Amino acid sequence: MPLSRRVVAEFIGTAFLLIAVVGGGIAAQRLSPNDTGLQLFEAAVATAFGLAAFIMMLGPISGAHFNPAVTLTDVALGNRPSREAIPYISAQILGGIAGTILSNLMFELPAVEISETVRSGSGQWLGEIIATIGLLLVIFLMLRRANTDLIGISVGIYIGGAYFFTSSTSFANPAVTIARMFSDTFAGIAPSSAPGFLIAQLLAVPLAVGLIRYLTVD
Repeated sequence: MPLSRRVVAEFIGTAFLLIAVVGGGIAAQRLSPNDTGLQLFEAAVATAFGLAAFIMMLGPISGAHFNPAVTLTDVALGNRPSREAIPYISAQILGGIAGTILSNLMFELPAVEISETVRSGSGQWLGEIIATIGLLLVIFLMLRRANTDLIGISVGIYIGGAYFFTSSTSFANPAVTIARMFSDTFAGIAPSSAPGFLIAQLLAVPLAVGLIRYLTVD
């Protein structure tokens, strides 16, 4: 598959992922304005179901990374040439921002609204490390066992659950973190909080690579 086609698929997939995350969060906030737990559940369902569908739809084209942490892990494990990392990651970041803007517009909000939601602290940063490692293990251990048909469903289930069992509500994705700065809604994250999340997510990559190599060594 030509790189240009794969990059477009990554842009589209990440855009739709953020539409699910941000749009689902806005809808949840409006449907259940007085129940934060129900809002989180509704947003988790929208994200989990959407993500599973997007992975199954675009996986055969680009691998359906939609996440710089996944791309970096793929490169580190030798599954993808390093020269493809920058095009993939650029498409993911731009696609995520585009998806956030479209979500804002879809719900008749300003196209760009910088979030004021503070998400910080050692507990949330640890939550992001755990969430990202778990996501990478789900993807790459299943790939090593040739269970590719189940990856989309498994990732959707994992992310839906991780909304609740991690302290950070499982961003687990640098592109998602960056994009969510541009919506001051349920899914938003303040720019001042984003660096801690990004560092945690990137720290998870070498830890996950080490675990994957150890668990799959012949």
